[in-house]
Amino acid sequence: MFDFATKFASGLSYSEFLDRYGSAEQRARWDVIHRKVELTDTQRTLLGNFTREMKLFVLAGAWCGDCVNQCPIFDHIAAASPKIQIRYFDRDADSDLAAAISICGGHRVPTVVFLSEDNFFCGIYGDRTLAKYRQMAASQLGAACPTGIGAPDQTLQQQVVAEWIAEIERVQLMLRLSARLRQKHGD
Repeated sequence: MFDFATKFASGLSYSEFLDRYGSAEQRARWDVIHRKVELTDTQRTLLGNFTREMKLFVLAGAWCGDCVNQCPIFDHIAAASPKIQIRYFDRDADSDLAAAISICGGHRVPTVVFLSEDNFFCGIYGDRTLAKYRQMAASQLGAACPTGIGAPDQTLQQQVVAEWIAEIERVQLMLRLSARLRQKHGD
């Protein structure tokens, strides 16, 4: 099993990651998206009410379009919840991590690994959310049958933000309901 605890300690903050791996042009693209990301009051309240510490590894590339569109979301999520610690890792520089968490046989980015406060593996999610895959399928494969999931008036970015928050909430509830952690915290 991959030693996530040791690796987490070597991770970078959002800004450190961009400073180390992003060119000025790449940083400018990330900054544009960062300014456009907005969490709703409901989303900020949800994230702010988390009770369990959780660690998120983000495997990314400053050059990656999907990372440009999603990693700024993670920075906003972390700012909304003191219980979420996020560390960023470069896909190429951290090839050991990339190999450990490959998806569909590839080193896809962004990929997020979720850990408990005491470094137990809780899940992996990435490289795109369902809304993004639906949008891609519609444009690349033709019209898709509408499912009725997701409000049609939401922008893709709002849907992606909501889907990432839903996955983070799922892991938070896993941690909150964990018998082991409830015993540890007496709740």
